[in-house]
Formats: sequence, structure tokens, C-alpha cells
Amino acid sequence: MRPEVEDGGRLPAPRPSRRYSLPMQAVLYREFQTRPELVSVPDPAPPGDGVVVRVGATGVCRSDWHGWMGHDPDITLPHVPGHELAGTVVEVGRHVRAWQVGDRVTVPFVSGCGRCPECRSGNQQVCERQFQPGFTHWGSFAEYVALHHAEGNLVRLPDTLDFVTAASLGCRFATSFRALALQGRVRGGEWVAVHGCGGVGLSAVMIAVALGAGVIAVDIDDGKLRLARDLGATLTVNGRETPDVAGAVRDLTGGGAHVSLDALGHPETCANSVASLRTRGRHVQVGLLLAGQRHPPIPMDRVVARELEIYGSHGMAAHTYPGMLGMIERGVLKPERLVGRRIGLEDAADALVEMDRFPGPGVTVVDRLGTRGAGATGVPGR
Repeated sequence: MRPEVEDGGRLPAPRPSRRYSLPMQAVLYREFQTRPELVSVPDPAPPGDGVVVRVGATGVCRSDWHGWMGHDPDITLPHVPGHELAGTVVEVGRHVRAWQVGDRVTVPFVSGCGRCPECRSGNQQVCERQFQPGFTHWGSFAEYVALHHAEGNLVRLPDTLDFVTAASLGCRFATSFRALALQGRVRGGEWVAVHGCGGVGLSAVMIAVALGAGVIAVDIDDGKLRLARDLGATLTVNGRETPDVAGAVRDLTGGGAHVSLDALGHPETCANSVASLRTRGRHVQVGLLLAGQRHPPIPMDRVVARELEIYGSHGMAAHTYPGMLGMIERGVLKPERLVGRRIGLEDAADALVEMDRFPGPGVTVVDRLGTRGAGATGVPGR
């Protein structure tokens, strides 16, 4: 929740917390494309329909980088990024009945208002008046974060799921799960092509394998392709070394993928994904195409002639999380394998501004967010 900002964009003077003697620490930027700073800011207050969560861990995502670059019109400066979070409820708004202090929770990066037609139809991920921590409001690169519309959007974490793993689900793993299981309708025995093996793509590889599909992973980095194979990819294609990526996928699968996912968000990977499909195949666009790339050329002649299906996939509503969490609890999905670096809040600014360099495989998670609250691991009893 944003504090009021004084004239000239200055932050208000930090006030003592109701919970602690010092204001909280947060990573904040005052201008787009200017390096964020670790600063003291006032503790958030719970909205009437929301809660305040002590952040146990938060992922560093390329979407945060897009926001910092100025690609998201929902962001008002100054701003605290971060939207992949897990933690503990420490304050509850006056209208909240389903949640209480001490509950261990996560939240979809797109949260619904609960009142619009899309929310009433169960599609909170495309809510007309959506709340997005880290975009429409201040986010989780902080010790505490305020979350709105708690009744319909918070997700209770299993006791066995630690905060780092829960944060790594964030927008990447959960979005990939819905993209494949619900939008792409992946079935056992089908071929799935995954274009781009960052956090979204590697999540998609693991999920597609768990759903019984054969997977072809496409990337330009051999290290990421090795990790994709470790996660169960049947075949890999290095796009830097392959002149015709779509043709290679069609040849390797005997006619094309049944489902193809653009997990990166680039005009080339989008076109390759569509062209990789067999007749009546299904393309799912997950990677964001922003700024000057938001209107990519698509081989629409092929879409018509082969009756291809094209879907967008934007997050995952809270009420659909139990299926994914159940597969994690049963050990069918192991998102902890996707966690790469674990860093402190003081390192989050560097991790954010370096996202355009696609540093290393795996998901970077901030799991050291200050010393004012206990339980940094998020595992009960630790």
C-alpha cells in the first residue's frame, strides 16, 4: 500500500512502527531506470478488506524489471517492486473474517476485486479492477506488504511448504501451471514445446513432464538447456545454432508440437512457437511483449490453414491453487529444484537491474529481509 507522497515526490518522514521501534526497510526507486535504493519507509497499514504480511521470501522476476524500466502504466513513482511473495499475516483489516494473525500465505500476482463480472465468473486473473502488489501498489521488496481483497485472493500454504519454495511459485510457476494444465489442456502422450528456459520456461518443462507430455525445450543458452534436460525435457534445441527452430521442432516431433508455449516474450519466440505446432495445435502466450514489441507479426495464414488455437495466459486465480499445491505435496512437482540464488534484501536492487542480462538458470529469491521478525525460513518450528 502506497504511503502518501509529499510534493516533489519525496517520501514522508519514517514514523515509528506499531510493531517495532524502527520503520521497515524496503527497496525503492524514485525514477524509472534509476538504480533502486534500500531505504526506511513507513510500515503499511492493513486495508479494511486486506491484511499486512511479514514477507518471508520474495522472488525477483523479469516482470519487476519491466516495471522498473517504465513499461507498466500502473506504476506510480516512487515505487517498491516485488510481486512473488510468501509470508505470515501480522495484521488483519476490520472486514476480514477468513484470515487471522499467524496464517502462512501467498497471493496470486493478479488479485481480483471480487465484484466485477470476471471475478464473479471465477476468472480473477483478468479482473477489470485488479490489485497487483508490486505494480498497482507497493510490493514485497520490503519487510512488510499490504494486500487488498484478502478474502478472495489469499492462498493458505501447506505446513510442509517453506517460504522460499512458495515465493518461487510466484507468477512464473503458477502462470505456467495454468497455461499448460488449463489453457493448453496438455494431456499425457502429447508433445509440448517450450520456447525460452528462464523461470517461466523451466517451470513449464517440469509441469509438462508431470502432466505426462514429452517436452522439447528451446533456448540459446546451453546451461539452461542442460537444466531443462535435468528437469525432464526429452529433447532440446539451441536456437542460436539452429537456423529454423520451428522446422526443427516439427521434425523432432513428427509433425509438430500439440502445445507450444512462448515463455520468453519476444517477436521471434512468439512466431516460432506458433510455427512449431502441428495441425490443430495450441499456442499459449505467457511471456510479456512490451514497449515496441507488443504487436509482433504472427503467421496467421498458418493459424487459419491448420486451425491452430491461440491463447493468452495471465496468472492464476487463488481458487485454482489447490490442484497445483496438491501435486507439490505429493512430490509430483518439485518447484524447489528451480530455486537458484538466495539473496538478502540489500542485494535485491542489483538483482533487479541485471534481469535483462538473463543471469544464470533458476529463480532468484530474496529470503533475508531484516531482523525485526522471526521465522525467516517460513518453516514452522525452525
